[in-house]
Parts: sequence; structure tokens; C-alpha cells
Amino acid sequence: MDELPLDQVYTLLAVVDEGTFDAAAASLHVTPSAVSQRIKALEQRTGRVLLMRSKPVRPTESGEVVVRFARQLTLLERDARAELGLAEKDQRRPTTRLAIAVNADSLATWFLPALQRVPQDPPVCFELRREDEAHTTALLREGQVMAAVTSSPDPVAGCTVRALGLARYLPVANPEFEERHLGSGRLVDRLREAPVMVFDRRDDLQDGLVRSMAGDGKNARGASPLRHYIPTSEGFCDAIVAGLGWGLVPEPQALPLLRSGALTLLATDRTVDVPLFWQQWKLDSPALVAVASAVAETAAEKLLPPR
Repeated sequence: MDELPLDQVYTLLAVVDEGTFDAAAASLHVTPSAVSQRIKALEQRTGRVLLMRSKPVRPTESGEVVVRFARQLTLLERDARAELGLAEKDQRRPTTRLAIAVNADSLATWFLPALQRVPQDPPVCFELRREDEAHTTALLREGQVMAAVTSSPDPVAGCTVRALGLARYLPVANPEFEERHLGSGRLVDRLREAPVMVFDRRDDLQDGLVRSMAGDGKNARGASPLRHYIPTSEGFCDAIVAGLGWGLVPEPQALPLLRSGALTLLATDRTVDVPLFWQQWKLDSPALVAVASAVAETAAEKLLPPR
């Protein structure tokens, strides 16, 4: 296979980012026909189908490889322009943009202080993609982000991985809720009946805790079917304080509320520790190196040591 023409590579990236051929054409200031011809030529050159013509358009597995290549080229070009002091169009100073996937609880507790440590000369702009820590690697694999906080120690192809630490979760409830729903009988039995807070339909923390307390297997019954789905870290915690249900809350959020009496700890010996890792592209990018260093330093201060 000959070299990949950059205009075709960047056109594929524009189609994936914009979602349609027409939107990509508008962003590139060309006709939709020109976009279609470039994608077709790139697919012929690679001998592979690169896009699923859905709405929005999605890359195939082969397309993800080309999209990741395009994003890496873009980052390297921006880094080079920054080091040379060449401003981008309509900007006074060169700017590096980094797309990072991070789970909601990290974002709410320790990740933003990490970004504050990143030097801003030259400027670095962040595009954060919020995703469950068990699924952030999918965004890396698709080329949607350059780095991710993840619970997976297995590196995505083309990425490095380092352990950050353990995020501890505490099982808590509003005191009145505990008295009303959990005050009598075995705690595990009551938790299987009491209303429970769940982040989203992929959140298995609460169910996993109940199964572990009962000594049941992975497919056994978990927490109650009476559940509220609250897909924000702050809203999740606020809902527990309000007495809608019990749930597992990150320790940094839970401790002040436990001290004030707004929450009560349901079981002192049933904390849940989630291992977190940092995965990023194998790319010699000063901006990416700076972010990785800041994230690792902050995680060492805010998380429990990795096992």
C-alpha cells in the first residue's frame, strides 16, 4: 500500500467528528461530493471499508486506526507549531488541544486539580469526555480521545498504561432512610429490598457490593429493583442525602457529609476500592507528557496507593 494522502485522512476524521458527509463538507469548505470521493479513494487505497454509513457516521475497526492516526498527526502538528511559536488561524498564540476520557467520580473529586497543574505556556485546551471508567478504553480504541482514566490495566493497542491508585467508595445513606429501610434484620437482606441509587444502567457497584456481602456469585441477585438512576456524581450524592436511596459514594465526597451527620455509614468493613489507571497514546507530545505527569502527581496525593 502506498502512503496515505493526508487530505483523505483528515477528511475521514472530519466525517467522524461531524457525523455526516454534509457537515464534514461544510467544515472543510468543500462539496459533499468531494468528501465522498476522498473517502472512497481512501477506502480503495487501504482495501478496507472505513466508515459505517449510519447516522451519525461511525468508523469501522479499520477506520478507527486511520482516525487515531489523523488525531496523532493533528496533535504533533500543533505541538510543532507551539514550539515554533506559530499561531493557528484566528488565534494570537498556538494552542494544543487534548481529548481525554474520564469517569464522572474522578472528574468530581480529583481530576480537575490535576489539570490545574498543567503548564499553560504554551496554552493547552482540554476536551473532556465523561464515560464510565470500565468503558473509557473504548474511546481510546476508536481514536476519539488521546488519553483516559480507566479501570482496565490492559493497554489499548498503541497506548501505554500506568497505575494511578485506588478510588475508595463508602456505602452510605441518609440517617432517616437507614432507620426506615435498614433498621432491622440482616443488612444484606434489607439492601436487597431498600431503594438504591445507581449511576446508570452499566453501574454495577451497588449490585456487586450486595452480592459480595451475601457471598453470592457474579450472576446472583444484587441490590433492590427499586432503583433511581442519577447520571452525575454530584446529583447521585445529593439524592442520597435527600433520602431517595442508599449508594456507594466516593470517599472524598462522603467524609464531610458523614462528619456533619447528613449521611451515615452502613458498614465499616464494606468499602469498595476501584483501581484506576492512566492510558495514553505512545506519542512524543510535550503537552501529553505534561498532562500525564500532573495526573500521576495528583492521583498519588488523592487516591489510595495501588496494590
